[in-house]
Amino acid sequence: MALRAASLLPPPTISVHKEELRKKEVPDEISKYLCILWFYSGNGRNLGKRKSLLESQTAVTTPAVDQAAPQGKKTLRKGNVVITGASSGLGLATAKALAETGEWHVGIFSRLRKQLNRPLDALVCYAAVYLPTAKEPTYTAQGFELSVGTNHLGHFLLARLLLGDLKKSDYPYKRLIIVGSITGNTNTLAGNVPPKANLGNLRGLAGGLNGVQSSPMKDGGDFDGAKAYKDSKVCNMLTMQEFHRRYHEETGITFASLYPGCIATTGLFREHFPLFQILFPPFQKYITKGYVSEEEAGSRLAQVVSDPNLTKSGVYWSWNKDSESFENQLSKEASDAEKAKKLWEISEELVGLA
Repeated sequence: MALRAASLLPPPTISVHKEELRKKEVPDEISKYLCILWFYSGNGRNLGKRKSLLESQTAVTTPAVDQAAPQGKKTLRKGNVVITGASSGLGLATAKALAETGEWHVGIFSRLRKQLNRPLDALVCYAAVYLPTAKEPTYTAQGFELSVGTNHLGHFLLARLLLGDLKKSDYPYKRLIIVGSITGNTNTLAGNVPPKANLGNLRGLAGGLNGVQSSPMKDGGDFDGAKAYKDSKVCNMLTMQEFHRRYHEETGITFASLYPGCIATTGLFREHFPLFQILFPPFQKYITKGYVSEEEAGSRLAQVVSDPNLTKSGVYWSWNKDSESFENQLSKEASDAEKAKKLWEISEELVGLA
């Protein structure tokens, strides 16, 4: 299925592409996360051209840190990591945590690859939108419902296009990390808060999620902004596992997902009801005791990127109350190998890689 794309990068505001609906603009604070999504696509044959465009225009924000190692101490070369959504929140906290170690270069991809001639050693797919109060769907320039277009399809395409670069890396622990969420796992208390994640048979996704020929929801149901986000997180976790099954043994790349904890003060909740934004942080701090600061969550994600002890692939990482990492169990749907395979194949069609 060919995509309708006007340009690689979004304009200042993104308009809805849906027949017989009024135009609706995406706020600037959302569109800044979409730089990885906009690509040219025809029949899937121009992969090299689209990759070149991504290399020259995909941006990640945080200053590169290049600290010399202590005299006489032998160290590995610095790793090079790309983090999507690093302009704020968890992404920025992770970039800072990695940069402050002095062991990682974190910066603009084109600068890393072309100006500094550095390889790619790790890719972190974090950028996301969450529109829990939306009554009507918003669409990307290609006509996809915004949550799946941003949170899943954009990262799926980016990871596929950069996989070859990761393969070439000589770094001892090269990694591709896709951030998941407890809200997409129905084997948890948080995952059972309505509306629950459910991809169904993926008939909405197979139909293109454009709200015209098919539902904007992945399961083919009625639109729900909160569920659209949770469903996209299931897609993230399924995609990570399918990457592991297809490429880990061949490439040695560690593929992993994680839930770094409840960052109740994150900007991800900026579209939620004002009262929710006021009450949710103290509820997590004093009632559930599940609150995690952006700094702590960033350190956890940085750990999954860089810790030589976390090299097991196909794992969904979580942390206990003592901030110790452990392999967590995914829900039945989020670990369904057949559904992951089907999701992969449909996603390939939608982004023009099939």
